[in-house]
Amino acid sequence: MRDQVALGALAIVAGVLVGIVLFVPFVAVSYRRRGGLTFGRFALWFSLLVYFLAIWTYTLLPLPSPESIRCAGVNLDPLDFVGDIRGAISRGSPLTDPALLQLVLNVMLFLPLGFFVRVLFRRGILVALLCGFGLSLFIECTQLTGVWGLYPCAYRVFDVVDLMTNTLGAVLGVTLALLLPRAMRVRDGERIDADRPRPVTSLRRLIGMLCDLLVVGLGSIAILLPWQIVDVLLRGSEAAADDDPTAELVANLVLIAVTLTWTLVTGRTPGNAAVQLRYTGSRLPAGLARIVRYLGGIGGFQLLNLLPGEYGSWLVPLFALVSFILVFPTRTHRGLPGLVSGQRLVDSRAAEERDPVPVDA
Repeated sequence: MRDQVALGALAIVAGVLVGIVLFVPFVAVSYRRRGGLTFGRFALWFSLLVYFLAIWTYTLLPLPSPESIRCAGVNLDPLDFVGDIRGAISRGSPLTDPALLQLVLNVMLFLPLGFFVRVLFRRGILVALLCGFGLSLFIECTQLTGVWGLYPCAYRVFDVVDLMTNTLGAVLGVTLALLLPRAMRVRDGERIDADRPRPVTSLRRLIGMLCDLLVVGLGSIAILLPWQIVDVLLRGSEAAADDDPTAELVANLVLIAVTLTWTLVTGRTPGNAAVQLRYTGSRLPAGLARIVRYLGGIGGFQLLNLLPGEYGSWLVPLFALVSFILVFPTRTHRGLPGLVSGQRLVDSRAAEERDPVPVDA
């Protein structure tokens, strides 16, 4: 039981990490395909991500050491489960019999798959059956081949009954999803007017700010990680113990150059682009307004992060707090970037217009 809880926790943690990496593309696709992002849709897609990672952990982990592996057999008898059921009944404890519980858990394991097939992809029983059978077959073949040649032989039994029960679970899941009221389904398959401008809300603005921070944070990791790997390969354990300030400085400068160039060329930060927002209307020349706006937003955060520890350790959080607070009282939720540039925030799908300089709010 403790191992199962640990595997479940591993799936959730891995789901969170992968979700963080995929968050910005997910937001961008949602705003382009559906015009916006709802909490329900985000929660369902995140659940799907955690579910697939849980399938991986429960069916393949923990991986045994090659020295302790024992080659498993193959069960090709599709009626083998009948004996398990009869045995559980004859022993008088069907609710606690391990063999019967295994059959039930195999069915329940694939119930969410059928549910997701219906509520997210708007597909029916046939697609759920094919998805359930295909995923189960892939898992069984992975086990049969010793994780595709990683081990000399299978360390878990290839069981045709598992194929049947998993597929049954997917079919039952899609059948249960058909009973949901139409209003509770995420209608990804239906046509949505994604080009219609939406209101600029504080939540939408905060999501854009979060996307900017993730772009900078993940970009820094993408630069520093290869740097550190090469450094360790060249210098060994000595490099692993060093905290190289040069690498961090280079990563920050590269990201400043990228985000500033992006803002100057497109007129929007990556976060604004993800949530389909743009700033408009200013007495300043367009290029200067973009620079000032960048410095009042993610650019200010990046530059303050270059300061020595004793200054950056309190200026960066203070800047982040002020930026967060100013989202709410300012007109159109333009925040600090809009205040310093004299611009207001609009949906990027709205028609271009010459806006008057907004009165401070």
